[in-house]
Amino acid sequence: MKKLLLLLALSIGTFTINAQTKEELQAQKAEKQAEADKFQAEANALQAQIDALPGWRKGLFGTIGGTISNFSNWYAQGTPDNSSGNIGVSINGFANLIEEKFFWRNALTTNLNWVKLDDKNDPTDDDSFNPTTDVFNISSLYGRNLTKNFAVSGLAEYRTTLLDNFNDPGYLDVGVGGTWTPLENLIVVVHPLNYNFVFADGDSVFESSLGAKIVADYTRQIGAVSFKSNLSTFQSYKSGDLSNITWTNSFSYTLWKMIGVGFDFGLRSNKQEALNYALGQHDPLATPLQAIPTFDNVDNKLQSYWLIGLSYNL
Repeated sequence: MKKLLLLLALSIGTFTINAQTKEELQAQKAEKQAEADKFQAEANALQAQIDALPGWRKGLFGTIGGTISNFSNWYAQGTPDNSSGNIGVSINGFANLIEEKFFWRNALTTNLNWVKLDDKNDPTDDDSFNPTTDVFNISSLYGRNLTKNFAVSGLAEYRTTLLDNFNDPGYLDVGVGGTWTPLENLIVVVHPLNYNFVFADGDSVFESSLGAKIVADYTRQIGAVSFKSNLSTFQSYKSGDLSNITWTNSFSYTLWKMIGVGFDFGLRSNKQEALNYALGQHDPLATPLQAIPTFDNVDNKLQSYWLIGLSYNL
């Protein structure tokens, strides 16, 4: 009995010592964490001062995603022997010169995607990677500051596709007006005098016109998170059929060094593109007869794309 009581006392004593030691370690950790948070806050404040200095600010981030698969004798599907793949990449870059009296902001956004489906039992099918998503946009904005948050500005923005039908169509906006910067990373451009040049091969529905250009861009990095949201719209003074709007978004979260996960998505509305596509699909010999597509009857559906995969941040 004495031995049992002694063993029980030793066990209780050991538990008490361990509990005290754990509490002491947790207290020490809390102190160190508080010191680390203090130093991190000071470092963030210094970085904010560095970022506010005149000069160039440059950045590049994007997303890479893809899948590759192979099936043999998989009879449950319509194509039992096939190999397929999907590859996508997005790039978001900027180079901004910020000075006391003026600024010069340059941005690049591109999103490219390829897919393939090779039916091994059909020697005549296309077994190559074919482009699907194809977005390219580059812009340059120059402004002279009138106040801390407002400047007179000029903008040139070019948008087209790279992989298929390059510059067919292509859009070049050139205009002047004002730029408002209510926040450090938010840029709002309003140019009531803007000409939208539209380039297209042959006789097509595309038409250039004078109108207003409105752009809102928010680009920021907070710790391991980088994101960019850009809304660009052109409102034609000639006809609403010639107007367009594009909204693109990119997010990336760094997990290790420069590698992480990313997500991109975009929305677009362009009635000229919708009509051009509808005319290309129109069959004049179809039964029953189909109405010839026009601006009045075309179904201008909302265009969209998205991409998820590995991200990089330089």
